[in-house]
Amino acid sequence: MARMAGARRWRGADATGRTAWSRGRVPAALAVLTAGVTAFHPLVPGAVLGLGSLLEAFLPWLGLAVPVLLAAALVRRSALALAALALPSAVWLALFHGTLAPRGGDTAGTTAGAALLTAVQHNASDENRDPAATARALASAGPDVVALQELTPAALPAYGEALAREYPHHAVAGTVGLWSRHPLTGTRPLDIRPADLGPDWNRGLRTAVRTPHGDVAVHVAHLPSVRIRASGFDTRRRDESAALLGEALRAEELPRVIVLGDFNGTLDDRGLAPVLNGVDSTGREAADGFSFSWPTAFPVARIDHVMARGAAVTRLWTLPATGSDHLPVAARIELTPERVPPGPRPPGPGRDRRGR
Repeated sequence: MARMAGARRWRGADATGRTAWSRGRVPAALAVLTAGVTAFHPLVPGAVLGLGSLLEAFLPWLGLAVPVLLAAALVRRSALALAALALPSAVWLALFHGTLAPRGGDTAGTTAGAALLTAVQHNASDENRDPAATARALASAGPDVVALQELTPAALPAYGEALAREYPHHAVAGTVGLWSRHPLTGTRPLDIRPADLGPDWNRGLRTAVRTPHGDVAVHVAHLPSVRIRASGFDTRRRDESAALLGEALRAEELPRVIVLGDFNGTLDDRGLAPVLNGVDSTGREAADGFSFSWPTAFPVARIDHVMARGAAVTRLWTLPATGSDHLPVAARIELTPERVPPGPRPPGPGRDRRGR
């Protein structure tokens, strides 16, 4: 009887005469709005209080609107709202279904016999109380290269000493550094400084790792922080620095490039477009879940990234927390075969050394 009464409440009209298909217009409208904002987030204006970048920083979390609106639809016994919820559900799954797909283990997505390189990216925090323990924790993951940001003069010796045995080759520029199992060459600072900051602001490094499979350029960067101000979400410095990093990537001559850093933005953030345009593998589809890296206490966004060009990020995951407010991010990278320029063909039958 209770089940029949419940069915009648869904089919029949309420005290105001509204049916299940005319009730719940507000949650139905909010469902359509959520779907539209999620699907067309690039159209949200960034010039107005920086809303575009702010929305894109937390884009996956818009999916939480679905269970909230579902509860509202059930309370209102609204078939209209339930039907409308199909829109944000479908849009969210279309955007993020790859993130939720199960991974096949450490070697999933890699080509058999391919040259692999493992990288760890970590904003170690300039307030880290135990840099040596942080360094040992990162090394225990067994990477080939370790990129660090927020290095301080006081903490640098501790990082160097803890990493020296496994990573004898390193380079530091300002507050960023790279430690490597393999020799480094062509190291230089990377100028990604916004115009209104002084010459003591150095957060970029370019080097080449001389791997057994050939040289690989590595760019390490720490883009400026974003701020919520009275004028809105301020990304100006971050965006300017991202544009400079994008120019450096376009100018990079080595065909294989790895980009490591704290970008203070997610892969959905329009401000990182100059960087994303300079790579062809971002690790989005290779990540274990969303792999949010910040903040450590309750990660809500992945702002630490490992990207590549002329190579492919085949797996990306976060490591356990250290003394930083960021989680370390590790990635397995498949290097494309090094291209060898064609040389002169050896003389064959009927041909002399001039090719005649």
